[in-house]
Amino acid sequence: MSHYNVIIDNNKLLEFIEWLPDLAENEKFYCCLFARKKYSDGKITSNDKGQLKRFLSDKKRLFEKIKQLEAPVGSYTIRGESVPQESLALYINPNPRDLKKASFDSIIKLTDLLQKDQKGYNPHAEVLSCVQRATSRQVYLDFDVDSKTFDFSGLKAAINTSCLTILQTRGGFHILVKVDEIEPEYKKGFYNKIVALGVDQSGDQLLPIPGCVQGGFSPEFIKVF
Repeated sequence: MSHYNVIIDNNKLLEFIEWLPDLAENEKFYCCLFARKKYSDGKITSNDKGQLKRFLSDKKRLFEKIKQLEAPVGSYTIRGESVPQESLALYINPNPRDLKKASFDSIIKLTDLLQKDQKGYNPHAEVLSCVQRATSRQVYLDFDVDSKTFDFSGLKAAINTSCLTILQTRGGFHILVKVDEIEPEYKKGFYNKIVALGVDQSGDQLLPIPGCVQGGFSPEFIKVF
């Protein structure tokens, strides 16, 4: 293998890109490529999540930008260690980020760093961090289940299943709720009911990208109902 493999299944990735919400003029998607220590079979000795690359994209250019991550093996390093293929995991936040809000936040952040005469900061990294935090609108509410034995039948009593998309990941599932498709009778109590089923984290989270790499696994949408 001369290059890192990031895209595992072209069709599943393209299907996912089509599933993503359309963007307004001031919106982009935030993506991040990590090297995960827990996936590396001991080949990485530093922190669990080593951030290798992060970028912004719209739907039209997302496939192309992901393809550009497939650099020659050895191009990605963490503290001098070459990153192994099996450690790679690519994530996206499926809720759009607001570039206008991020621009205001970036101005405040960089001004504060200048006023404090902070040394050694990276303006580009600071701006990207502001973009990551600048949620434009919550299209999807993400429930992360860190278990392969989750009982999906309990969801039928918690929410209308027509608003759900289920993503199978390396260690479990992401239950994605399309907020504007929740039926009125479920809106008041669905959140606590889903969490009670055995959810580890929830909210506006990074999501492993279907058709791409996640520690030797490729996440995919599955039919449950």
